[in-house]
Amino acid sequence: MTEKTPPTAGKPQVTKAGEKEYVFDLTSIASLDVGRGYTSATGKVVEGERMMCGLVRLKAGEVTERHSHPNEQWTYIIEGVMHAEVDGQFFVAGPGTVIYQPGGVVHGGHAGPDADVVFFTVKDTSHGLYGTRAAKDTE
Repeated sequence: MTEKTPPTAGKPQVTKAGEKEYVFDLTSIASLDVGRGYTSATGKVVEGERMMCGLVRLKAGEVTERHSHPNEQWTYIIEGVMHAEVDGQFFVAGPGTVIYQPGGVVHGGHAGPDADVVFFTVKDTSHGLYGTRAAKDTE
């Protein structure tokens, strides 16, 4: 039986895999904010014992501010274009591109101006869903 992790301060209500539950319909799971404080992206997240995955949408022109988290993350672009930064390296990622964000490395980006970015992402559960916003550079 699918259960929801109860929301607590700083922890979203994600769908948690139950015993002998192996298939999830991401179209029927409620969307949630996937990066409070550093992005307007929303998505549907399923969490297992050691991994979580999500189908996420970032609206055209919207930003995911620079942030980091101790757990590593993979992001697979399905639709749109993500102008991304990982560890100070900048690149443009379109459909079919996989982005690796190692644990503890600052990363972020923004959706292209013409279309939303839709991506599938996977993280280990050692830290949880949310990261910590990086300090802004001083000029």
